[in-house]
Amino acid sequence: MPQKMAPDEYKYVKKLDTARIDELLRSGSIESYGKAIDEILGEVRFSELHSLVLRLYVVTDIYIAARSFSRELEVSDEEFTSLFGCADDIGSGLTTAEGTVALIKEMIAFCIMRRIERSRENGNCVVRNARGYINENYMNTDLSLTNVASAVGISPTYLSALFKKETGGNLSEYVTKVRINKAKELLCCTSKLIYEIAFEVGFQDYRYFSQIFKKCTGQTPRQFQNAANGSC
Repeated sequence: MPQKMAPDEYKYVKKLDTARIDELLRSGSIESYGKAIDEILGEVRFSELHSLVLRLYVVTDIYIAARSFSRELEVSDEEFTSLFGCADDIGSGLTTAEGTVALIKEMIAFCIMRRIERSRENGNCVVRNARGYINENYMNTDLSLTNVASAVGISPTYLSALFKKETGGNLSEYVTKVRINKAKELLCCTSKLIYEIAFEVGFQDYRYFSQIFKKCTGQTPRQFQNAANGSC
């Protein structure tokens, strides 16, 4: 016998905020997604719905949002449906409100975790490309965060945040480290004058180069060169 739909149930179900679901998928954290889902479902009084049709209405909207977002993350149809079934299979799992909420949370958690993994992979790739660009262009005196960001195709602010997150240090510190290491190689292995080496590794000011070199190594360029030559 078909279940009767309470007059006000559909009124509440219509309040399902799919924009909040999309926001949760795109920026929610794995620590707080459960509470967010409870709030979204609470607004439509999901646990009080007697109609399986209305439960299906709610779950289908969330399923479609999760499936659409997972495609952006390059999750294959085969992988997603192997975990959660296809849209036509959803109805078979709606026997209890608790079980349905568990399925919804499982889908959302899957998408959030995959998004976090993808973001980490992308961040690693961007930072790796930025390091490569710096290693090849350290000698350019105008090398800057803006230049590097333009080379890897993201904003300077985002690159700065990614670099700090992935390496624990600032991009400018990495540039300095690369330049000083190159200077040490030249001081050890060539007969070039110190001011020539300073310009060759990207410093316009010889005195500034000497200050930074001593700060990084504990020695002036001359002291480092003399010690290196003395050990040969």
